[in-house]
Amino acid sequence: MTSNGAKMNKDNTVVVAGAGLMGTGIAHAFAVAGYATTLVDIDQAALTRAQTGIGKILDDGVRLGKLAEDVAAASKQRLSTATDIAEAARGAALLIETVLEKLAVKLAVIKAAEPVLAAGAIVATNTSALSVTEIAREATDASRVVGMHFFNPVHKMKLVEIVRGLATSDETVAETRAYCEAIAKTSIIVNEAPGLTTSRMSAMAGNEAMYMLMEGTATAEDIDTAHRLGFNHPLGPLELGDVTGWDTRLSVLRYLHQTLGEKFRPCPLIVKMVAAGRYGRKTGAGVYEYRDGQKVPNSGLKAGVL
Repeated sequence: MTSNGAKMNKDNTVVVAGAGLMGTGIAHAFAVAGYATTLVDIDQAALTRAQTGIGKILDDGVRLGKLAEDVAAASKQRLSTATDIAEAARGAALLIETVLEKLAVKLAVIKAAEPVLAAGAIVATNTSALSVTEIAREATDASRVVGMHFFNPVHKMKLVEIVRGLATSDETVAETRAYCEAIAKTSIIVNEAPGLTTSRMSAMAGNEAMYMLMEGTATAEDIDTAHRLGFNHPLGPLELGDVTGWDTRLSVLRYLHQTLGEKFRPCPLIVKMVAAGRYGRKTGAGVYEYRDGQKVPNSGLKAGVL
């Protein structure tokens, strides 16, 4: 991978703001697809972790025979990192922000980056719950702002929700869909609404699963097993909440509760867990406990825990 601050042709550069799990996955997807990709974060340690993570995904792809060695090497060369969003975004054709789910943070990224992007560049937000229309308010051309909601892990999940804000143009939607096709993703078009489609359904399922755990209906393991085997989902709702982070889930539920009403009131157990710092895999404990990033067997919270 190129070193931090490396100069490159920006005519078709994609800039990804935020080097967390989602930003890492999105940067990987575009680099593999042939785009010069710059991953930006104010935390150099986060950028280092992201580069290591992307390298592992690429190396695993080669080892498993899913990716040619020369493609992996070229993908690494196409990826650079930066800590200054305004410098990194200069002349780029696409900006995807995947920073914290806080409106003020997203607005600050767009305010800094949008003026220096290439003419006609697309500004995309990976938000799972916030308003694309409101996020677009710092842009000089709101018609070029769109939602691109990816799913974790990005290198395995094929869906992208393209979200139309109030001012998003048909041209922007079409160009965004073309980007999705270029990185081998299937896209759906969603008119802006709280929680979009998937976040709204997932939040409801996860919240209800936590109510069942809290009330003693079944153990965490059995609730997740019911969801996996009964609905053929790869993860149960409690496992998925641990992966996503219950702090993030709580933030989304509070927003949906505020905008869509009582049916999205957060389960008290989620509030209690977040207050205790049990966010999930990233803190080593959520509904389950984790050791070296792997779930500890039979470590789920007991039924009827509140």
